[in-house]
Amino acid sequence: MSAPAVAALGIALKGIRAGYGDTVVLEDVSLAVKPRGTLALLGRNGVGKTTLLATIMGHTNLQAGAIRLGEREMAGLEPYRRARLGIGWVPQEREIFRSLTVAENLAIAARPGRLGRWSAARVYDFFPSLAERRRHRGNELSGGEQQMLAIGRALMGNPAVLLMDEPLEGLAPVIVDVVLKGIDRLRREEDLTLLLVEQHARLALAVCERAIVLDRGKIVHEGASRDLLASPERLAALMGAEGRGAAAKTRR
Repeated sequence: MSAPAVAALGIALKGIRAGYGDTVVLEDVSLAVKPRGTLALLGRNGVGKTTLLATIMGHTNLQAGAIRLGEREMAGLEPYRRARLGIGWVPQEREIFRSLTVAENLAIAARPGRLGRWSAARVYDFFPSLAERRRHRGNELSGGEQQMLAIGRALMGNPAVLLMDEPLEGLAPVIVDVVLKGIDRLRREEDLTLLLVEQHARLALAVCERAIVLDRGKIVHEGASRDLLASPERLAALMGAEGRGAAAKTRR
């Protein structure tokens, strides 16, 4: 008999002030995501998006504020305890074990005794190309396959909340489509609460019901994703595409 799925949990941050050492990156950040909710975290490079996910995981210096997973306060807990409580993380660097095979990467990420229905077979169902490459080592995979493996590895922990840091970065368009379909399927079919950091703003908005935009470590916009999708000018302004001078135009 298969184990029951882990129920999704809501996550809430209140008055977060955090950074690295004495450097403050996030200032007075508050947000809430309901169980099975989806939130896109948007903004230019360097505004604190990755730091926000790292703070949830416990990898930064939290100077003030509260982090609640369901009814449980997580501030002060070590990262591994947060993972055991149901936080899954797909880091921007992927951080797969390059000397281990796909199958071994998934097996080592499984959490014995943790209720849930994620298995290697289910990961292969979401990403069939991983099934074809299950005996290949991590360093033999393409960038897209490594990204799929990073997502699959996080799912093997049967998380209630999944944090994803720029999962589309550096991927070919055809692979972007595959990964996006996997994320959308997670959103529609699984008991997961999803927080997605992504530079491809419109793609992130398409798979998340709500969005926040960060600028200089503070939230400058929060609302329904559909509202930003319906207002390209507003989205461009929030993402820094306007008012950044000739240098920004040259980069485009």
